[in-house]
Amino acid sequence: MQGRKHFSPQLFYQTSLEALVPEDNFYRILSKELQLHFLYKATAKFYGSEGQASIDPVVFFKILLVGYLNNINSDRALLRYCADSLSIRLFLGYDLDEELPWHSTISRTRQLYGEEVFLNLFQDILRKCVEKGMVRGKRQCVDSAFIKANASMDSLVEKEIIADAKTYTEELNTNSEYQVSTQKYKEVEQHHAWKKEAYQGMPGHRKTIQLDEDGDEIRPKFLSNHTHYSPTDPDAKISTKPGKPRQLNYAGQLSVDDGHHVITGACASTAGSKDSAIFSDIMNQTIANLAQNNIQIGEVIADAGYSSGESLQYCENNNIDAYIPNFGQYKPEREGFIYNVEKEQYECIQEGGNRAILKFKGIRTDSKGYTKKTFRSSENDCKNCPLREQCCGKVSKFKKLDESIHKPLYDKMHKKLTENKAYHRRLVKRRSSTVEPVLGTLINHHNMKRINSRGMAQANKHVLMAALCYNLKKYLKFSRKLPQYLAQMMRIPKGIHFSRKIDLHRLSFSLN
Repeated sequence: MQGRKHFSPQLFYQTSLEALVPEDNFYRILSKELQLHFLYKATAKFYGSEGQASIDPVVFFKILLVGYLNNINSDRALLRYCADSLSIRLFLGYDLDEELPWHSTISRTRQLYGEEVFLNLFQDILRKCVEKGMVRGKRQCVDSAFIKANASMDSLVEKEIIADAKTYTEELNTNSEYQVSTQKYKEVEQHHAWKKEAYQGMPGHRKTIQLDEDGDEIRPKFLSNHTHYSPTDPDAKISTKPGKPRQLNYAGQLSVDDGHHVITGACASTAGSKDSAIFSDIMNQTIANLAQNNIQIGEVIADAGYSSGESLQYCENNNIDAYIPNFGQYKPEREGFIYNVEKEQYECIQEGGNRAILKFKGIRTDSKGYTKKTFRSSENDCKNCPLREQCCGKVSKFKKLDESIHKPLYDKMHKKLTENKAYHRRLVKRRSSTVEPVLGTLINHHNMKRINSRGMAQANKHVLMAALCYNLKKYLKFSRKLPQYLAQMMRIPKGIHFSRKIDLHRLSFSLN
């Protein structure tokens, strides 16, 4: 006989969330493992002693955890999702007839708390992973990825630095006996106008098309961080990757332990700089996080984007064995010249040349901000040299070489990578299989693809929450495999059977 279900809602129910949610539910297990009572003390300084009671800090962070665990970016959608789930209501401590907080409360509370509160929560989860034996600490893999900012490219406006400088100069000249010249600002303005005009025809650069009142196209402008900014989110910077459109981004940096892929450091940095310029940000946090657990970093692996003299010097100062391939412009040797360390000069060794000496002339900073040593020969040494045009060029009458002030560090790294190529190849594979999958998981499954708030502080909180949720899931799923030699040494009573994976921190064994 075919059955049909007829639903007739009752006026009163005799049930509870405890009875409706299964014992093996994920959020039940999470409630037992996660203790967040320290948040009351950590957030007490953000509240006064009078007024209406705020949202419970523990409830607030539990709601955020649900959002990052389920890849929900919108606060409105997050509260709807929480209200519709029995297990999440039990996790938050809200009964069936209780109304959850308003979505604007989540947004305001996120801005209220300082970054240190989110960092403390991240460190607490990391400590649990260390106690469970998930962090080795010997080798850390570092990488970064762009996080889309909550601002549009259409919101960009042109910086008014030149106009402000001219206005300021005119104000100084008014009723003053010392007149400030405006010729300098005119030259700078002409230079920027020429530079913009030169950029118009360059391929690969985004341009904005503006129309005047008659509908005619206005001359397009080149968009860069030097000429434009977003008033909506000034901390977001224009950036791009090959094959990707230009957009406003932040940079999310991670440091991942290669033992069990636990994130040991996470922070947000500016996307307008190279990775090498923000290397110290992630390393400072990683060193501090591991030091709290009495762990010292042994090795650091990063790609060539982190290569710079400052990064290598940082590793030298902190006794870290770094494996960072040198950038593409690095030259271990200068063809036709040898460097005399004692006399600090380059010497020509080209056959048929005049054996010119390139003496050290000083240290300068180029237009890109790199500090270099300059070596130059005299005009008399190169004047009658048969190789002058080939070596110096048709215009120059002397030979000039520029070297980074950190060249000894680059040379040391080059020697270390070339002497043991097999070990370096293994490290490259280890980095690719460690930090890159973690970044992909955070971006695609833990809400790190786009930030729904604005400002560097909010971006840092966003990255920390995504990273601690990743560690939390690994912590709940982790179980250590029993070594074979230990299994043979163990005395296992009859009638007791163990699974293939055994958590040694939960079971105790008696050894022979």
